[in-house]
Amino acid sequence: MKLILSSCDFRNDKAKQTIIDNLDKPIEQCKLLFIPNEKATMQAIQSEMYYLRMQEFGFIRENILVFDYCNEEQFLNLDIDIIYISGGNTFKTLQRIRGCGFDKEIINYVKSGVIYIGGSAGAHIASADIEHVANFDSVPDGYTDFSGLGMFDGILVCHYTSDRKPLYDKLQSDGKYKVYALTDDESLIINK
Repeated sequence: MKLILSSCDFRNDKAKQTIIDNLDKPIEQCKLLFIPNEKATMQAIQSEMYYLRMQEFGFIRENILVFDYCNEEQFLNLDIDIIYISGGNTFKTLQRIRGCGFDKEIINYVKSGVIYIGGSAGAHIASADIEHVANFDSVPDGYTDFSGLGMFDGILVCHYTSDRKPLYDKLQSDGKYKVYALTDDESLIINK
C-alpha cells in the first residue's frame, strides 16, 4: 500500500516532484483514475476539462479515466496504477464518494497495489479521521460520519503555517491519533 499525501499535490513544484519520484514507473506510463471533488458537475466530468488538467501534470490522455459519481460501476476492477483525489471540501467530497459506495472500492484498489495520491482534501480523506478539518472546510448539514478512509493511522493538518499551530498542538495533546503537519511544500509518503 502506497500513499502520497500533500497539501498542494501537482500544483506545487516540490510536491509534484515528490509524487513523480515515488511512482513505480514514469508518469506517462501510469494509468490513472482521477476522482474529482464535490464541485464536479456531469458536464465537467463528461468534458475534456479534467483530462486536460491531468495531461498538464504529465499523464497521457489514453491512460486517464475520470470518475463519474453517477456510473460508479464502470470503475470497478480496472487495470490502473493510480487513484488521485485533489483538493476541495473534504466533507462534501467524501460524502459524494460514500454516497455512491466507492469508498470501499478505493480501499480495495489501494490494498491491491494501486498508488493513492491525495492533495489537501484528498490527503485528509485517506486519513483516520477528518473532524478537525471543520476548522477550515464547511460541514454539510446533517454530516455525522467523520471517519476518513483509514488507510493510515493518523490525521493531517494540511497547509500548515504558524496560524494552524494551535490546532496541531491541541490534536497532539489529545493523543487520539498521530498528527502530521504538512506545509504546502511538504509531502507524506506511506509505504506499507
